[in-house]
Amino acid sequence: MQRSHYQQGSVVLDSRTRTWFFRYRAEGRQKSVRLGKFATKKAALQAAEPVRTRINSGNEEAKPLIANLWEMYKNEKMPTKLPTRLAYDSWMRNHVLPRWGQIPITNLQPRPVELWLKGLALSPKSQVHIRNLMSQLYDYAQWAGITPATERNPISLVKIQHATKHRKPRSLTVEEFQKVLGHLKEPLRSMTIMAVSLGLRASELLGLKWKHVDWLNSRLSVEQRIYRQQVDDTKTRESSGQLNLDASVLQVLKDWRQVTQFRGEEDWMWASPTQLGRLPISYPWYWRCFNDAGIKAGVGALGTHTLRHTYRSWMDSVGTPIAVQQKLMRHSDIRTTMNVYGDVVDDRMKEAHSKVAALVFTSTAPEKGRSERGSEDHSNAGSTPRSV
Repeated sequence: MQRSHYQQGSVVLDSRTRTWFFRYRAEGRQKSVRLGKFATKKAALQAAEPVRTRINSGNEEAKPLIANLWEMYKNEKMPTKLPTRLAYDSWMRNHVLPRWGQIPITNLQPRPVELWLKGLALSPKSQVHIRNLMSQLYDYAQWAGITPATERNPISLVKIQHATKHRKPRSLTVEEFQKVLGHLKEPLRSMTIMAVSLGLRASELLGLKWKHVDWLNSRLSVEQRIYRQQVDDTKTRESSGQLNLDASVLQVLKDWRQVTQFRGEEDWMWASPTQLGRLPISYPWYWRCFNDAGIKAGVGALGTHTLRHTYRSWMDSVGTPIAVQQKLMRHSDIRTTMNVYGDVVDDRMKEAHSKVAALVFTSTAPEKGRSERGSEDHSNAGSTPRSV
């Protein structure tokens, strides 16, 4: 007896009548079901799902291949954030589909999947990401009625060893930071000062435009990020918001705006001259220059996220309460900062930012002309912040 296959089908539009149809094959013939008139294809796809489920419900052997299920998942449940979408697509294309793509979803078993993951030349963290994605695919199959919702997800039994081990984050002392800064040219120097003074992620830093600066009230709005030269939402809802700008940090922005050729409100703050200002400078170039500066300074290889860890370390060194640190780091959960709970007020956040900025600019003063305030801050700074 010929084996029946899961009818993925397709949704097509009749251009003459503007009517959507669901087409599939059964008994060697093409058939179609009228769905109706819809404004978008997305609406038609949603209307087609009950039809697809009904057609396949009477056939126990008609379970979709993982490759087909992945296409369905992308249309209905794929996350919207660009970094997540790109990562999911990469893991599926490079790892999951070559091994499991032509296997029905119901044939997945924990032991073979776990052994396969252990054999991949990937870090435990990456293995966990792939396992979680496969688990989401199975959850989707249950949600869509393809597999029984009462069954246990077999991927939940897959365990990855050493997945909780993390490298100790690197933080820079004031002296180390100053050495690195000495090997950076503009605009990388100003970018690095901004990042370490505000704890900005590199993607958030690159996503800044001049319109995001409130010069009158000394505030900076973080509203978006740049990922692979595409505009995207911030990492979390809490990542968006307004940050206080110390006078010294504000002066860095003023100095850079005076010399850059891209200074309009809609211009990128760190616009790329090679792209004629249409895009900010690329992250790979920023990272390479920053990493090279760390090596030349004798500090060692560095990633740009070191600046965010340094910001957290310096806040701790100046006695900033943990609840204030959470707000300034813009973490959605205080446990991400340090498993302590509390509340803050804006003036304490502003005070903490100014203390961290003082650490930056007391050290940079010899290069730009130390002010009386800078000398006074240096004498009051006290000991060097400890590394985390």
